[in-house]
Amino acid sequence: MKRLICLSVTAFSLVLAGCGKESDELPVDGRDFDGVEYSEPVPYTGKVIDGYLNNARVWLDMDGDSQYTPGPLVIELENGQDVTLDSGEPTAMSGPGGRFTMDISGLALDPAVGPDLDPRNYPLYAVALPDKTLEETRNGEVPVASAYIMSAPPGVRNVTPLTTLAHYRGVAGLGSFLENPAGAAASLAGLNLVRDYILVGDDRSHAYARALARFMASQIPAAYNDLLAMAGSDGTERFLSKEAVFLLGLSLVQNAEAVIAVVDAAEQGGYGNIDVDALELPEVSVELSDPVLLTSQKIYAEPASQGNLPASRSSLLISAELTFDYSEGGRLLSVSANGCLAPSMRELARLVSVSGRMADLESQWLPSVALSEQSRINYDAEGVDERLTFDWDNQRIYFEAGTTCHDHEGVSAGSTELGGNPEVVYSWTIEGGDLVELVAEYAGGMTRRLVPETANAPQVFPGYRISQNGSEREAVVFASGIDSCRVQDDAAGASQVVTGRQAYEFSGYEPQPAGFSGLMLEFDTRALSGAENSNLRLLRYGFMDPALSDLSRVTGDRGFEWVMNYAAADAAGFYPEQPGLIRNAYLKRYSGGGECGREFDGLPVSAYARVEYGYQRLSAYLLTLLD
Repeated sequence: MKRLICLSVTAFSLVLAGCGKESDELPVDGRDFDGVEYSEPVPYTGKVIDGYLNNARVWLDMDGDSQYTPGPLVIELENGQDVTLDSGEPTAMSGPGGRFTMDISGLALDPAVGPDLDPRNYPLYAVALPDKTLEETRNGEVPVASAYIMSAPPGVRNVTPLTTLAHYRGVAGLGSFLENPAGAAASLAGLNLVRDYILVGDDRSHAYARALARFMASQIPAAYNDLLAMAGSDGTERFLSKEAVFLLGLSLVQNAEAVIAVVDAAEQGGYGNIDVDALELPEVSVELSDPVLLTSQKIYAEPASQGNLPASRSSLLISAELTFDYSEGGRLLSVSANGCLAPSMRELARLVSVSGRMADLESQWLPSVALSEQSRINYDAEGVDERLTFDWDNQRIYFEAGTTCHDHEGVSAGSTELGGNPEVVYSWTIEGGDLVELVAEYAGGMTRRLVPETANAPQVFPGYRISQNGSEREAVVFASGIDSCRVQDDAAGASQVVTGRQAYEFSGYEPQPAGFSGLMLEFDTRALSGAENSNLRLLRYGFMDPALSDLSRVTGDRGFEWVMNYAAADAAGFYPEQPGLIRNAYLKRYSGGGECGREFDGLPVSAYARVEYGYQRLSAYLLTLLD
């Protein structure tokens, strides 16, 4: 490419042509520094490198979706006008030495429409094709075994695993590695992450790049890899969503330090001697559907007057805040509470049944609260007071408590500080993919065991039997399925309507109060406009819990019920692919249901507690971890 190069560069060691002279060479650094506008349509050149990659697909990502887009492609200019690129995004296949030459003549515009589109304003992407892309090694060309996607920041024309790291740091808003490479790993300090590390003989950068490429390849979906490996595939196939590629990039940023640490630990007498293919790199799965996940709950269960519960729903003060933490695969790792948790064996069993993947539940984490006044006292002090930690590999859940909220249940904190022996250890048994039992072992010697009762049970509220030290404590069983009904005329158009009911039996804690009878789950089963999945929104369920009713400030006859509210289909916070996400829930005295088909009365005048739910997409949540 004929370019005029005239500038002073202090950030990198470059050998550039003198001022006013023309150069056909891409800078070793891979960046365009001259700032000179293109005076005529010319090819756009660069390199695709892990080792040098021959026959890799490379393209300019002009529409920001991280996949190759064929024509016609409409681009909106800064002046508001639209232009159509008949040939789509400029693209090419790399050749020997990883070099590519991309035809950008289609970016030249009529001056009356606007200035020519500058390729340096867009990031380059490249995909290595399994068994088709050839990596140039000391032993000759070796076919790439698995696909992986790389990218580079706008203006950078070397596309490597290290430029991919630099690119996604920038996309995540973490700043450029060009300015602060040590922000991810001390080993990157002083490295130029966008240059041709093979040309300059930088074995350390090359070893890092090869390890990062292996890591990226390990996260590519098998179906996409198989598609690219098919005869006739040339890398232009669209398979991943924009969100999926973004999640892969975030995972690279999040795990780069761990990958590089493995390479550093293997360095014995020079990075050029490391067998990168033999390294044991982190294995991290990514949930590429970018699901919506419950990330917080705010519990309001403190009466403003410091009186008894229930209280006016508007006068309830916050008494606990829960934070939910996840892996890149969307698996729940922990629940931390400022204030007090109220672990529910039924809800833990639901979570275990989907292997911790919260998004697979129709409603995520049905509400539960600790009504002890100690929750507010602990909430007012900074720090985490209680925590659930999930060890999925070893089939264990650990509950740590640093409060006196659960003394009346026989759960006494061993310390006010977390990190010691857990107060409760949960374990489970799976047979044939189904949960057989969930066992809770308490530090004081008590054991509780939950056995699922799956007959006729909906996923959102499964039946169960819980025994304590061998004696049955409580049970929920269903004799039949959900009965549907039509919407009453005066309820048409209401945001929530009872259109399904399911009778169930709740046993335990006898004698039960006289009014605790005729138990019914109530559902809104209507199809929602725009919803992508089947809808079964649980509106109400009743239960008994002496651990709550026996507290001195709790009044009532031991019967409780939760009522839930959901976002309307046309409201903020509604997700078409996950219509069963609870917005808020109220704990109130058990009152029994009403007629089927009625508008659901989901806002009680008084309540023992109110729970507010907060959600984020997995990608947004992972971004917060990088801040």
